[in-house]
Amino acid sequence: MRTGNSLRKALWAAVIAVLCICLLTSLLTYIYNATARNSSQEGLLEIPERYVSAQEGEPDILGSRAYITESLERGPGWQQIVFDSPFQLGEKELAGSWQAPDGPEDYYDIVLGSYPCIDGSTVAVPMAVEFARQHLGLSDEDANGLAWFNTTHNAYLELITGSGYVSGMIRSENAFLRYDETVDIIIVTAPSGNELWLAQQYGITLIQEPVCYDAFVFITHKDNPVDSLTLDQVRGIYSGEITSWRQVGGNDERIIAFQREENSGSQTGMIDLVMGDIPMLPPEKVKVAIGMGMLVDEVAEYQNNASSIGYTYRYYIDNLYKNENIKILKIDGVSAEEENLRSGAYPLTVSYYGIIRASDEQSTGGLFLDWMLSPEGQACIKQAGYIPYYE
Repeated sequence: MRTGNSLRKALWAAVIAVLCICLLTSLLTYIYNATARNSSQEGLLEIPERYVSAQEGEPDILGSRAYITESLERGPGWQQIVFDSPFQLGEKELAGSWQAPDGPEDYYDIVLGSYPCIDGSTVAVPMAVEFARQHLGLSDEDANGLAWFNTTHNAYLELITGSGYVSGMIRSENAFLRYDETVDIIIVTAPSGNELWLAQQYGITLIQEPVCYDAFVFITHKDNPVDSLTLDQVRGIYSGEITSWRQVGGNDERIIAFQREENSGSQTGMIDLVMGDIPMLPPEKVKVAIGMGMLVDEVAEYQNNASSIGYTYRYYIDNLYKNENIKILKIDGVSAEEENLRSGAYPLTVSYYGIIRASDEQSTGGLFLDWMLSPEGQACIKQAGYIPYYE
């Protein structure tokens, strides 16, 4: 009898042990996955539901335009460069009507035809506006309406997942970019580790070609006596080793170091170009500026003093969000001027890229990328205010 009881107890103990192991394994798996989803570089990317399912959803109605304060009109020396373009819009299709002040008014869908569906980073919006002027003969207003980008990370998601969420319109014709157009090409800063991982998960090979130069820059208030930092000093500031401007030749004031949101073009640049494997201060321990525009305002006017530092791209500061209260710091004593970018003297020289899916190399995206790299395309990029990659 005792033997039977002992056997039953042993069996129950074994069952309980197995259950505990299963529960522990499930718990550890959950913790691992949750940690991996929150990792900024090595873990898995937590994809918004609308990108996982690739079903219809609401796009960001502000997109890049939330971070642009300057007018994107053609300059006084503007020239027509492209003639007889092969990239043209298709036929307009009646989509419906609305009640206008003078009565019912029709509105239309734009069928892109041979013209590419373009998305990208905020800093690349003026480039797309110029392309619309050159190829489609659009007015400034209509070109601005058609070039409506979803910002860097969303552009990568659109290209990789093949979902159609790009907005755009030709105002003078009440014509809107058809909602289900698939992105053909994106004009962006370099991809983050998460974006490369996502492409791998979707089985997508990306082709990326540099189309112009720019500088990754650090900015501070114009009254800050510090004019130059070394890369090691920048790393010290953002890792928490340097906490006062006095440590780098400035005033005895605490440094307020602003970061950008994960997977933004600027944050990816900061990690890849500057920090590498050196951990940055956790965002909750420094003020995090969401969006380039907010970053610049805070750096220029935070507590009305010169204690702040942030990072962005030179083109953005010069052309899209000008602010007379900021200045660009030299890095290792070298300024972010064009000659220093072309020569490689400036240590944080970067490029913007035209990126397509490898499967589209012979399709609209690939053909348009080839044009962007041509002398004609590079001339258009230069006219839009960028430093062309080939000249």
